[in-house]
Amino acid sequence: QVQLVESGGGLVQPGGSLRLSCAASVSIFRLYVMGWYRQAPGKQRELVAAITSSGTTNYADSVKGRFTISRDNAMVYLQMNSLKPEDTAVYYCNARYGSSYWGQGTQVTVSS
Repeated sequence: QVQLVESGGGLVQPGGSLRLSCAASVSIFRLYVMGWYRQAPGKQRELVAAITSSGTTNYADSVKGRFTISRDNAMVYLQMNSLKPEDTAVYYCNARYGSSYWGQGTQVTVSS
């Protein structure tokens, strides 16, 4: 069973930065496609960024140039710069290799 634990969320002013971390307890982590999704109140969950086992990345248009996803050992990170109020959401870590697994989510609030 895969367990994902996110951390690093919080309150930040517009233009600020946050780094989200996701710790994955899985023996074949290197085979998983890892992703960050977010869900704002009243909206559907959406893909923010994903990274394959070979390091290929994919970003939502709304975060390109501002967010960076990376992975190392059994960790996945999301560096978020130039944050905007519309980035406010619960951010979820996802691991996919056949089945899909989710973390519990971490709240990110961008507000002055």
